Amino acid sequence: MSVDAKAVKRGAAAAALLLVALLLGWLVVAAPAAQKTAVPAANKAEYVGTDTCKTCHEDQFKSFEVSAHYRTLLDRRGGPARQGCEACHGPGSEHVNSGGQTPMPFDFAKLSTRATSERCLDCHQTGHEQMNFLSSQHARNAVTCTDCHSIHHSGENKFLLVKDQPQLCFNCHREVQPAFRMPFHHRVLEGMVRCTDCHNPHGTFLPKQLRTATAGDQVCFTCHVDKQGPFVFEHEPVKTEGCTACHTPHGSPNPHLLRVANVNQLCLQCHTVSSFSHAPGTPGFHNQAAKYQACTLCHTQIHGSNVNQFFFQ
Repeated sequence: MSVDAKAVKRGAAAAALLLVALLLGWLVVAAPAAQKTAVPAANKAEYVGTDTCKTCHEDQFKSFEVSAHYRTLLDRRGGPARQGCEACHGPGSEHVNSGGQTPMPFDFAKLSTRATSERCLDCHQTGHEQMNFLSSQHARNAVTCTDCHSIHHSGENKFLLVKDQPQLCFNCHREVQPAFRMPFHHRVLEGMVRCTDCHNPHGTFLPKQLRTATAGDQVCFTCHVDKQGPFVFEHEPVKTEGCTACHTPHGSPNPHLLRVANVNQLCLQCHTVSSFSHAPGTPGFHNQAAKYQACTLCHTQIHGSNVNQFFFQ
């Protein structure tokens, strides 16, 4: 190839590179401008304050004024986005300027269940009680915050519940309601125990949304401290299966909420002399033909003992 031909080829390559550079530079400069002109800036709603909302929504303000949410008006750190009516419903200038024709940004009557919960969690998700709500059984079954809580028409003021426990829980959990009317039961209907003492309605990482450990006993030990231990001689089912291995948690026709009427029958589910049903590592039982007393008359410390391996004392 001649010298002139090489020079022409180099010149063409340089011109092509210059053209590409110019095109890239134009795209970098022109693209943001095109985006700005293609989508006109929308007028943003502004916060107008709770006093403005009160002029039309006096009834709602009266209920708000005596609720726990009223304290948001006293907290200046979060600004107007965290205060009063607009903390939940969003900025209201467009709603006010249109005479109420333009809906508020967050009209809870029209929001989906998840959108409603997410709006409430904007403030409440950092709390220990509510932080797992979106992964809870209630959220998975399309139960939202306003199904249990009413901001303006609550039946009780502390937690803004639609109605008091346990009737609120019984709206859905009717299958457990009869258990609390059995001869022996946890005193939920009497108001001495609440459903939320054992369950966290906003979700936990455990079955039944229990406030407990995997063994299922920590929530019981909140009240039954004497059964917790640790003991020198432990009754294995208490540690491995939890309290519900022997007791029903809501109610039972048997004393001590036992699963069976005869305590001996309960003990013999593990302590047998049968080679195929005997629980490994457990002692059998003596001849009960002439023994009609309950096992626990002798084995009094059945939950564990610091003195005797057979739980005699």
